[in-house]
Amino acid sequence: MKSAILAGGLAVVCFGMAASRAETIVVDDQVQLRDAGVETPRRGTSMKAVEARFGSPASRHAAVGSPPITRWDYPGFSVYFEFEHVIHAVASAP
Repeated sequence: MKSAILAGGLAVVCFGMAASRAETIVVDDQVQLRDAGVETPRRGTSMKAVEARFGSPASRHAAVGSPPITRWDYPGFSVYFEFEHVIHAVASAP
């Protein structure tokens, strides 16, 4: 049982990065998605794994609220964490 849990956790770490994210845009009053072309971490990825993959962020914002939400800013995107795990990553406007 422990080996199955460890294997599942390893899969999350190894495959926890998304190649790109979509950007929501409105064209002729229709909502559409456009590929942002920025690699960002996936939901559930740990802070440690994000820093190992993307390096130190350009800025770290202190946690706010309950549960604590922390933001790390990188060139091209921001990552939002709840406690120690990614809940959302947002590509910056070009």
